[in-house]
Amino acid sequence: MTHARLLQRYGILLAWVAVIALFGVLVGELFLRASNWQIIFGSQAVLVVVTLGLLLPLTAGEYDLSVAATLTFSSMLVAVLNVDHGVPIGLAVLLALIGGALVGLFNAFAIVVIGIESIIATLGTATVLQGLILWMSNQQTITGVSPTLTDVLYRTEIFGIPLAFYCALCLTIGMWYFLQYTPAGQRLLYVGRGRNVALLSGLRVNRIRTWSLVGAGVISALAGVILLSNTGSADTDSGLTFFLPAFAAAFLGSTSVTPGRFNAWGTFFAVYFLATGVSGLQLLGTQSFVQQLFYGSALLIAVSVSRIEARYRMSKAELPTDGGETEGRGLEGATPARVGIDTSQGSGE
Repeated sequence: MTHARLLQRYGILLAWVAVIALFGVLVGELFLRASNWQIIFGSQAVLVVVTLGLLLPLTAGEYDLSVAATLTFSSMLVAVLNVDHGVPIGLAVLLALIGGALVGLFNAFAIVVIGIESIIATLGTATVLQGLILWMSNQQTITGVSPTLTDVLYRTEIFGIPLAFYCALCLTIGMWYFLQYTPAGQRLLYVGRGRNVALLSGLRVNRIRTWSLVGAGVISALAGVILLSNTGSADTDSGLTFFLPAFAAAFLGSTSVTPGRFNAWGTFFAVYFLATGVSGLQLLGTQSFVQQLFYGSALLIAVSVSRIEARYRMSKAELPTDGGETEGRGLEGATPARVGIDTSQGSGE
Protein backbone atom coordinates (compact mmCIF):
# COMPACT_ATOMS: atom_id res chain seq x y z
CA MET A 1 0.00 0.00 0.00
CA THR A 2 1.43 3.38 -1.03
CA HIS A 3 2.09 6.16 1.44
CA ALA A 4 -0.61 8.26 -0.23
CA ARG A 5 -3.14 5.47 0.21
CA LEU A 6 -2.16 5.00 3.85
CA LEU A 7 -2.49 8.73 4.46
CA GLN A 8 -5.90 8.74 2.82
CA ARG A 9 -7.11 5.73 4.79
CA TYR A 10 -5.85 6.82 8.19
CA GLY A 11 -5.81 10.58 7.70
CA ILE A 12 -8.61 11.14 10.21
CA LEU A 13 -6.59 9.36 12.91
CA LEU A 14 -3.60 11.58 12.16
CA ALA A 15 -5.85 14.62 12.22
CA TRP A 16 -7.28 13.46 15.57
CA VAL A 17 -3.77 13.15 17.02
CA ALA A 18 -2.90 16.59 15.65
CA VAL A 19 -6.00 18.12 17.27
CA ILE A 20 -5.15 16.46 20.58
CA ALA A 21 -1.60 17.82 20.38
CA LEU A 22 -2.83 21.31 19.45
CA PHE A 23 -5.28 21.62 22.32
CA GLY A 24 -2.84 19.91 24.65
CA VAL A 25 -0.51 22.84 24.01
CA LEU A 26 -3.20 25.55 24.03
CA VAL A 27 -5.22 24.29 27.00
CA GLY A 28 -2.73 22.12 28.81
CA GLU A 29 -3.48 19.70 31.62
CA LEU A 30 -7.16 20.65 31.75
CA PHE A 31 -7.62 19.13 28.29
CA LEU A 32 -5.27 16.17 28.65
CA ARG A 33 -6.40 14.90 32.04
CA ALA A 34 -8.16 11.53 32.20
CA SER A 35 -11.45 12.92 33.51
CA ASN A 36 -11.89 15.07 30.38
CA TRP A 37 -11.40 12.04 28.12
CA GLN A 38 -13.79 9.96 30.17
CA ILE A 39 -16.39 12.66 29.59
CA ILE A 40 -15.64 12.84 25.86
CA PHE A 41 -15.89 9.08 25.33
CA GLY A 42 -19.00 8.67 27.47
CA SER A 43 -20.89 11.68 26.17
CA GLN A 44 -20.66 10.75 22.49
CA ALA A 45 -22.29 7.32 22.69
CA VAL A 46 -25.62 8.72 21.49
CA LEU A 47 -24.03 10.38 18.47
CA VAL A 48 -22.11 7.23 17.53
CA VAL A 49 -25.27 5.11 17.63
CA VAL A 50 -27.53 7.48 15.69
CA THR A 51 -24.84 7.98 13.03
CA LEU A 52 -24.39 4.23 12.65
CA GLY A 53 -28.13 3.99 12.02
CA LEU A 54 -27.84 6.71 9.40
CA LEU A 55 -25.21 4.67 7.54
CA LEU A 56 -27.76 2.07 6.43
CA PRO A 57 -29.95 4.28 4.21
CA LEU A 58 -26.92 6.31 3.06
CA THR A 59 -25.24 3.12 1.89
CA ALA A 60 -28.43 2.11 0.07
CA GLY A 61 -28.58 5.48 -1.66
CA GLU A 62 -31.21 7.20 0.49
CA TYR A 63 -31.15 10.21 2.78
CA ASP A 64 -32.95 9.85 6.10
CA LEU A 65 -33.50 13.30 7.60
CA SER A 66 -35.75 11.89 10.32
CA VAL A 67 -33.10 10.11 12.43
CA ALA A 68 -32.76 12.93 14.98
CA ALA A 69 -36.53 13.29 15.26
CA THR A 70 -36.86 9.51 15.71
CA LEU A 71 -34.24 9.68 18.45
CA THR A 72 -36.20 12.42 20.24
CA PHE A 73 -39.51 10.62 19.73
CA SER A 74 -38.11 7.41 21.20
CA SER A 75 -36.73 9.21 24.25
CA MET A 76 -40.05 10.97 24.86
CA LEU A 77 -42.09 7.81 24.29
CA VAL A 78 -40.14 5.87 26.92
CA ALA A 79 -40.45 8.76 29.39
CA VAL A 80 -44.20 9.21 28.86
CA LEU A 81 -44.95 5.49 29.06
CA ASN A 82 -42.85 5.02 32.19
CA VAL A 83 -43.74 8.21 34.08
CA ASP A 84 -47.31 8.97 33.04
CA HIS A 85 -48.62 5.44 32.46
CA GLY A 86 -46.52 3.32 34.81
CA VAL A 87 -45.20 1.03 32.09
CA PRO A 88 -42.10 -0.90 33.27
CA ILE A 89 -38.94 0.62 31.85
CA GLY A 90 -37.94 -2.54 29.96
CA LEU A 91 -41.30 -2.77 28.20
CA ALA A 92 -41.24 0.96 27.47
CA VAL A 93 -37.84 0.58 25.80
CA LEU A 94 -39.11 -2.34 23.71
CA LEU A 95 -42.14 -0.32 22.60
CA ALA A 96 -39.85 2.59 21.67
CA LEU A 97 -37.75 0.31 19.47
CA ILE A 98 -40.92 -0.98 17.81
CA GLY A 99 -41.94 2.64 17.32
CA GLY A 100 -38.62 3.29 15.58
CA ALA A 101 -39.26 0.36 13.27
CA LEU A 102 -42.71 1.75 12.42
CA VAL A 103 -41.16 5.12 11.60
CA GLY A 104 -38.79 3.33 9.24
CA LEU A 105 -41.68 1.46 7.63
CA PHE A 106 -43.56 4.72 7.19
CA ASN A 107 -40.52 6.23 5.47
CA ALA A 108 -40.18 3.16 3.27
CA PHE A 109 -43.85 3.33 2.26
CA ALA A 110 -43.48 6.97 1.25
CA ILE A 111 -40.18 6.46 -0.57
CA VAL A 112 -40.34 2.97 -2.02
CA VAL A 113 -44.06 2.48 -2.62
CA ILE A 114 -45.31 5.99 -3.37
CA GLY A 115 -42.03 7.15 -4.92
CA ILE A 116 -41.44 10.38 -2.98
CA GLU A 117 -37.83 11.49 -2.94
CA SER A 118 -36.18 10.44 0.31
CA ILE A 119 -35.17 13.97 1.30
CA ILE A 120 -38.75 15.20 1.05
CA ALA A 121 -40.35 12.12 2.60
CA THR A 122 -38.08 11.92 5.63
CA LEU A 123 -38.21 15.67 6.18
CA GLY A 124 -41.99 15.35 6.32
CA THR A 125 -41.69 12.41 8.72
CA ALA A 126 -39.38 14.43 10.96
CA THR A 127 -41.92 17.24 11.10
CA VAL A 128 -44.75 14.83 11.95
CA LEU A 129 -42.64 13.30 14.71
CA GLN A 130 -41.91 16.72 16.17
CA GLY A 131 -45.64 17.34 16.32
CA LEU A 132 -46.20 13.99 18.06
CA ILE A 133 -43.46 14.79 20.56
CA LEU A 134 -45.11 18.11 21.47
CA TRP A 135 -48.51 16.39 21.77
CA MET A 136 -47.28 13.49 23.92
CA SER A 137 -45.36 15.72 26.30
CA ASN A 138 -47.83 18.61 26.36
CA GLN A 139 -44.74 20.68 25.50
CA GLN A 140 -43.21 19.85 28.87
CA THR A 141 -39.99 18.18 29.98
CA ILE A 142 -40.78 14.73 31.42
CA THR A 143 -38.82 13.96 34.57
CA GLY A 144 -38.94 11.13 37.10
CA VAL A 145 -37.96 8.35 34.67
CA SER A 146 -36.93 5.08 36.32
CA PRO A 147 -33.23 5.31 37.23
CA THR A 148 -32.61 1.78 35.99
CA LEU A 149 -31.46 2.97 32.58
CA THR A 150 -29.04 5.47 34.07
CA ASP A 151 -27.75 2.93 36.58
CA VAL A 152 -27.01 0.40 33.85
CA LEU A 153 -25.67 2.57 31.02
CA TYR A 154 -24.04 5.53 32.73
CA ARG A 155 -23.36 4.68 36.37
CA THR A 156 -21.83 1.37 35.44
CA GLU A 157 -18.28 2.21 34.39
CA ILE A 158 -15.28 0.34 33.01
CA PHE A 159 -11.98 2.22 33.36
CA GLY A 160 -14.00 5.26 34.34
CA ILE A 161 -15.95 5.27 31.06
CA PRO A 162 -19.72 4.61 31.12
CA LEU A 163 -21.06 1.34 29.76
CA ALA A 164 -22.93 3.32 27.08
CA PHE A 165 -19.61 3.90 25.30
CA TYR A 166 -18.91 0.16 25.15
CA CYS A 167 -22.42 -0.46 23.81
CA ALA A 168 -21.71 2.04 21.02
CA LEU A 169 -18.35 0.36 20.41
CA CYS A 170 -20.00 -3.08 20.13
CA LEU A 171 -22.56 -1.67 17.69
CA THR A 172 -19.70 -0.20 15.66
CA ILE A 173 -18.04 -3.61 15.44
CA GLY A 174 -21.34 -5.22 14.48
CA MET A 175 -22.05 -2.61 11.79
CA TRP A 176 -18.51 -2.94 10.43
CA TYR A 177 -18.88 -6.71 10.14
CA PHE A 178 -22.34 -6.42 8.59
CA LEU A 179 -21.35 -3.91 5.91
CA GLN A 180 -17.96 -5.43 5.16
CA TYR A 181 -18.41 -9.19 5.34
CA THR A 182 -22.06 -10.24 5.09
CA PRO A 183 -23.96 -10.85 1.84
CA ALA A 184 -26.74 -8.54 3.06
CA GLY A 185 -24.26 -5.72 3.61
CA GLN A 186 -22.74 -6.21 0.17
CA ARG A 187 -26.19 -6.18 -1.43
CA LEU A 188 -26.93 -2.94 0.40
CA LEU A 189 -23.77 -1.39 -1.03
CA TYR A 190 -24.53 -2.70 -4.51
CA VAL A 191 -27.98 -1.10 -4.45
CA GLY A 192 -26.43 2.21 -3.43
CA ARG A 193 -23.89 2.06 -6.22
CA GLY A 194 -26.44 1.56 -8.96
CA ARG A 195 -30.08 0.81 -8.32
CA ASN A 196 -31.04 -0.10 -11.87
CA VAL A 197 -28.01 -2.35 -12.33
CA ALA A 198 -28.78 -4.09 -9.04
CA LEU A 199 -32.37 -4.59 -10.17
CA LEU A 200 -31.26 -6.13 -13.45
CA SER A 201 -28.90 -8.40 -11.48
CA GLY A 202 -31.85 -9.91 -9.67
CA LEU A 203 -31.53 -8.15 -6.32
CA ARG A 204 -34.72 -7.32 -4.44
CA VAL A 205 -33.93 -3.64 -4.53
CA ASN A 206 -37.10 -2.29 -2.96
CA ARG A 207 -36.90 -4.78 -0.11
CA ILE A 208 -33.29 -3.83 0.57
CA ARG A 209 -34.17 -0.13 0.56
CA THR A 210 -37.05 -0.80 2.93
CA TRP A 211 -34.93 -2.73 5.42
CA SER A 212 -32.26 -0.02 5.39
CA LEU A 213 -34.86 2.56 6.44
CA VAL A 214 -36.35 0.25 9.07
CA GLY A 215 -32.87 -0.43 10.45
CA ALA A 216 -32.19 3.29 10.64
CA GLY A 217 -35.42 3.78 12.57
CA VAL A 218 -34.65 1.06 15.11
CA ILE A 219 -31.06 2.18 15.71
CA SER A 220 -32.14 5.83 16.00
CA ALA A 221 -34.71 4.76 18.58
CA LEU A 222 -31.95 2.94 20.46
CA ALA A 223 -29.95 6.18 20.45
CA GLY A 224 -32.97 7.88 22.03
CA VAL A 225 -32.99 5.31 24.83
CA ILE A 226 -29.29 5.96 25.47
CA LEU A 227 -29.93 9.72 25.50
CA LEU A 228 -32.69 9.25 28.07
CA SER A 229 -30.39 7.14 30.22
CA ASN A 230 -27.82 9.93 30.13
CA THR A 231 -30.13 12.82 31.01
CA GLY A 232 -32.72 11.01 33.14
CA SER A 233 -35.45 13.13 31.53
CA ALA A 234 -36.92 13.80 28.11
CA ASP A 235 -37.52 17.18 26.51
CA THR A 236 -38.93 18.21 23.16
CA ASP A 237 -35.84 19.34 21.31
CA SER A 238 -32.50 18.22 22.78
CA GLY A 239 -32.39 15.14 20.55
CA LEU A 240 -32.83 17.28 17.44
CA THR A 241 -29.38 18.77 17.99
CA PHE A 242 -27.86 15.48 16.82
CA PHE A 243 -29.04 16.02 13.24
CA LEU A 244 -26.11 18.04 11.90
CA PRO A 245 -23.38 16.19 13.88
CA ALA A 246 -24.69 12.83 12.63
CA PHE A 247 -24.46 13.83 8.97
CA ALA A 248 -21.10 15.51 9.53
CA ALA A 249 -19.70 12.35 11.15
CA ALA A 250 -21.14 10.04 8.47
CA PHE A 251 -19.69 11.99 5.55
CA LEU A 252 -16.41 12.73 7.28
CA GLY A 253 -16.11 9.04 8.15
CA SER A 254 -16.60 8.12 4.48
CA THR A 255 -13.30 9.83 3.64
CA SER A 256 -11.22 7.50 5.83
CA VAL A 257 -10.58 3.85 6.79
CA THR A 258 -12.52 2.70 3.70
CA PRO A 259 -12.31 5.88 1.62
CA GLY A 260 -15.25 6.57 -0.65
CA ARG A 261 -17.63 4.34 1.28
CA PHE A 262 -19.79 4.96 4.32
CA ASN A 263 -18.20 2.76 6.96
CA ALA A 264 -18.52 2.09 10.66
CA TRP A 265 -14.94 2.66 11.82
CA GLY A 266 -14.60 5.86 9.84
CA THR A 267 -17.80 7.06 11.49
CA PHE A 268 -16.58 6.09 14.96
CA PHE A 269 -13.30 7.95 14.56
CA ALA A 270 -15.03 10.94 12.96
CA VAL A 271 -17.38 11.30 15.93
CA TYR A 272 -14.52 11.43 18.40
CA PHE A 273 -12.39 13.64 16.19
CA LEU A 274 -15.23 16.17 16.07
CA ALA A 275 -15.98 15.77 19.79
CA THR A 276 -12.33 16.38 20.64
CA GLY A 277 -12.31 19.58 18.62
CA VAL A 278 -15.50 20.82 20.25
CA SER A 279 -14.21 19.96 23.74
CA GLY A 280 -10.98 21.83 23.10
CA LEU A 281 -12.82 24.89 21.82
CA GLN A 282 -15.12 24.88 24.84
CA LEU A 283 -12.18 24.67 27.24
CA LEU A 284 -10.65 27.63 25.43
CA GLY A 285 -13.77 29.58 26.38
CA THR A 286 -15.37 29.93 22.96
CA GLN A 287 -19.10 30.56 22.80
CA SER A 288 -21.65 27.83 22.09
CA PHE A 289 -22.27 28.85 18.48
CA VAL A 290 -18.72 27.75 17.60
CA GLN A 291 -19.88 24.12 17.92
CA GLN A 292 -22.38 24.63 15.08
CA LEU A 293 -19.71 26.33 12.98
CA PHE A 294 -17.37 23.41 13.65
CA TYR A 295 -19.86 20.70 12.69
CA GLY A 296 -21.17 22.64 9.70
CA SER A 297 -17.69 23.23 8.35
CA ALA A 298 -16.80 19.57 8.86
CA LEU A 299 -19.88 18.49 6.89
CA LEU A 300 -19.09 20.83 3.99
CA ILE A 301 -15.46 19.75 3.86
CA ALA A 302 -16.33 16.04 4.09
CA VAL A 303 -18.93 16.19 1.31
CA SER A 304 -16.55 18.21 -0.87
CA VAL A 305 -13.77 15.66 -0.38
CA SER A 306 -16.17 12.80 -1.17
CA ARG A 307 -17.35 14.48 -4.37
CA ILE A 308 -13.82 15.29 -5.52
CA GLU A 309 -12.70 11.74 -4.83
CA ALA A 310 -15.70 10.31 -6.69
CA ARG A 311 -14.98 12.45 -9.75
CA TYR A 312 -11.33 11.44 -9.68
CA ARG A 313 -12.22 7.76 -9.57
CA MET A 314 -14.74 8.15 -12.37
CA SER A 315 -12.13 9.88 -14.51
CA LYS A 316 -9.77 6.92 -13.95
CA ALA A 317 -12.33 4.20 -14.66
CA GLU A 318 -13.92 3.30 -17.94
CA LEU A 319 -17.60 3.50 -17.12
CA PRO A 320 -20.34 2.63 -19.65
CA THR A 321 -22.90 5.33 -20.19
CA ASP A 322 -26.40 4.54 -18.96
CA GLY A 323 -28.36 7.62 -19.83
CA GLY A 324 -26.91 9.63 -16.97
CA GLU A 325 -28.15 7.38 -14.16
CA THR A 326 -24.67 7.06 -12.68
CA GLU A 327 -23.94 10.74 -12.77
CA GLY A 328 -23.25 12.17 -9.35
CA ARG A 329 -22.51 8.85 -7.64
CA GLY A 330 -19.18 7.87 -6.17
CA LEU A 331 -17.86 4.50 -7.29
CA GLU A 332 -17.73 3.30 -3.72
CA GLY A 333 -20.99 4.83 -2.58
CA ALA A 334 -19.37 7.94 -1.08
CA THR A 335 -22.61 9.79 -1.65
CA PRO A 336 -26.08 8.31 -1.80
CA ALA A 337 -27.40 7.29 -5.18
CA ARG A 338 -29.52 9.94 -6.77
CA VAL A 339 -32.95 9.88 -5.18
CA GLY A 340 -36.17 9.72 -7.11
CA ILE A 341 -35.09 7.10 -9.67
CA ASP A 342 -38.10 5.45 -11.27
CA THR A 343 -38.21 1.80 -10.22
CA SER A 344 -41.65 1.09 -11.61
CA GLN A 345 -40.19 -1.15 -14.33
CA GLY A 346 -39.90 -4.28 -12.28
CA SER A 347 -41.07 -4.46 -8.74
CA GLY A 348 -37.64 -5.03 -7.24
CA GLU A 349 -39.31 -7.50 -4.90
